[in-house]
Order: sequence, then structure tokens, then C-alpha cells
Amino acid sequence: MLPTILAAAVMALIRSLAALRLQRWHLGAPATMVFAGIVVGLSIEDSVAAALNTEVAQHAAEIILAFLLFVDATEVRGGKLWGNAPKLVGRVLLIALPLSLGAAVLLGKLAFPGLPWALMLVIACIVVPIDFAPSESVVRDTRLASRVRSVLNVESGYNDGIVSPLFLFALLLAGGDSALHTPTEALTSAAGQAVKAIIAGLIIGALVAWLLHRADRAGWTTDQSRRFAVLLTPLIAYSAGVEIGGNGFVTSFVCGIAFRYVHRVLVARRQAHRSALGSHEVVLLEDVTSLLTMTMWFVVGLAAVVTFEIGVSWQAALFCLGALTAVRIIPVLLSLTASPLNRRDRLLLGLLGPRGTTTIVFGLIAYNSLPDGPGADTVLQTTVLCVLGSVLLHGMGSEALISRAARPGRLRETARSTVA
Repeated sequence: MLPTILAAAVMALIRSLAALRLQRWHLGAPATMVFAGIVVGLSIEDSVAAALNTEVAQHAAEIILAFLLFVDATEVRGGKLWGNAPKLVGRVLLIALPLSLGAAVLLGKLAFPGLPWALMLVIACIVVPIDFAPSESVVRDTRLASRVRSVLNVESGYNDGIVSPLFLFALLLAGGDSALHTPTEALTSAAGQAVKAIIAGLIIGALVAWLLHRADRAGWTTDQSRRFAVLLTPLIAYSAGVEIGGNGFVTSFVCGIAFRYVHRVLVARRQAHRSALGSHEVVLLEDVTSLLTMTMWFVVGLAAVVTFEIGVSWQAALFCLGALTAVRIIPVLLSLTASPLNRRDRLLLGLLGPRGTTTIVFGLIAYNSLPDGPGADTVLQTTVLCVLGSVLLHGMGSEALISRAARPGRLRETARSTVA
């Protein structure tokens, strides 16, 4: 275990020292950490599967996801809860996302007819949520229309929080650690957990934001202590949510939304005071979360070794290809029918849908929770293939796609769609 940790830390250090150079070569943290994980996995091949399928690995993945959900809920750009294009965001999250989940379930059943429907729903929840870790620069690329960037940013921030209750419901039904035998039992349990989680998240997020603001006004805090307070909030939210029998992921996500909203309201009301609270308060949280997600990409490299040792079926490869393309593109295009976006921007929204840390963590949690057998192996296969495929397709291919979309005349078209 120690040599593996050492290798991950050294590779993360090397990547940090050469971050700008690697970005110019379109090699972000995902590609470099996956490569390092594969190299290390090949050298310790016999112990990789045992290391992945442990309670420690599962808890680590859960905590990382809790941090990620909180950060996603607090960092949406544009200063608005639903970004600069709330109607478009609503179409994508409320229409395209459910359609994509349904399409993934049906495609999964065609690819793996011997596996139960509940497991197909688990896999759908793993492969559908998008995350811009493999292609971080996309949501900042000014060659894209501002509404496109806003929708992608908000969608990637919120879709994992929306899907997480459904994922845990499906896992309960599919035979996880706390398996329930009927859909009614699983739904009742998941609904109860979600209600507790929402209440806890709202209370914790609002309370911490209020306390932080009051302490800052009283002169009790330092820049460092405020950063520590924000860093500890998602850990407290997740732990409290689990402790009261709720869904810790939902607690973290809702906590982030409540924290962001209350914090902004309090600051707006105290403009004359010029509160020191600002975006710099979340810098430490974002940096720690980025470092934690880098370790998840390293884990993908390790998991890839196990996956190819087990053997990759053509059904799994075909399913992941469909999940990365048609399962996202078609629902997005349908949801944006008659929207103010032009056809090119609608297509870009469908094509620019990378998979990342959420897929990795959901996959690792499911792999650890499900009993050994074809179900767990299929989860591992689809997780690894989907993420690796996304690194190639979105992480390295998004630049070419955006450049093609931004050919002469495109900038003028984008400007017009932004003003509209």
C-alpha cells in the first residue's frame, strides 16, 4: 500500500510542476494520473483488486464525492443559482437527464440481458453524469457562446447531486450492502434518507454561512481560519447526514447550495461593511478537492489493470461507446427543441459531455457494495471503459471540436446568440 501511495504522490507532484506545459500538450491531470496508475498497477497486479475492493477504499471514495458535491454546488459561475440561462439549464436537467438515464438503462439491458434491471439503473447512474475534470478549460473557453458555457457549467455542477439519490436507491435494490428486496422498500428507504438529508443540508449550510459571516464581522476570524471553516463544512455535512440515517451525498450537495445562497445574501445586505468573505474563502477547499480527485484518476489506472485482467467484453465496449455518444447527444437535442440556441450550439452541448470523478466514485462505491460476480465485474468494466473513453474523446478531442465550431464567422454567430 505504501509504495502505491508514494507513486501516486510523486506523479501528482510531477504533474503539478509541469502543469502548464502538459496543458499545452492537452495532457491534463486525468490522462497523466491514469497513466501512472496503469504503470503502478502492472507492477503490483496481484494485489490491485484486493486494494480496490475494501471498506477503506469505499469510505475514501464517499468522502471525496461529498467534497466534490459541495464544491459543485458552490462554484457555479455567473453569480446565479441556475447560471445565466436558467431555462436552458432546466431543459437539460429536467428533460435530457432523465431521458439519458432511461436510454442508458435500455441500452444496458440490450448489452447485458442476463443482468437485472436494478443493476442497469446502477450502471446508468454511473455513466450518465458529466464532469469537466477531463476537459477543465471547456467551461472557460470564450470561443463557445456564453450560454453554452453557462449550461455546461451548471449541468456538471448539479447533475451528480440530482442523480445520487437515484444511484443509492438502485444500489439498495440491486443487492448492495443493505439490500432491500422490493422496489417499494428501496424507494421508501431512499425517500426517507433524502428527506433527512435535505433538511440537514439546509440547516448546516445556512448555519455555517451565518456563523462565518457573524464571526467575520466581529473580527474573530483570520483568512486562514475562514478557509478552514469552509473546508470542514462538507465533511461535517456528509458525516451528519449519515449519522442521522440520511443520504450523506444529498446532505453535502444541499449544504453547498444553502451555504452559497445564504452567504451571498448576507454579503449583499452588508455591502457597506465590505465583508472580507469572498471567493478566496473557497480556494483551499477547491485545491484540496482537486488533489483528491487526482487520486481518483490514479485509481482509474489501477482499476484498468484489473479490468483488462478480467477481460473486456465487446458488449461492454459497445455500451460505453453508446453512453458517451448517443445516450447523451440525442436526449440533449430533444430537450433543446424550439430553444433559442442555434443547431450548432445544441450539438455542442450534446457532444461536450465528459465523464469524470462522479463516474469513478459511483463506480467504486458500487463495485465495493455489490457481491462478487458478474454484476460487480460489469460495473468495474463499464466504469473504467467509460472514463478512459471520455479522457480520449473529450479530454483530448474537445479542443479540435471547439476549434472546428469556431471557424471563421463562428465568433460573429456566437456574439449574436449571446446578445439574444
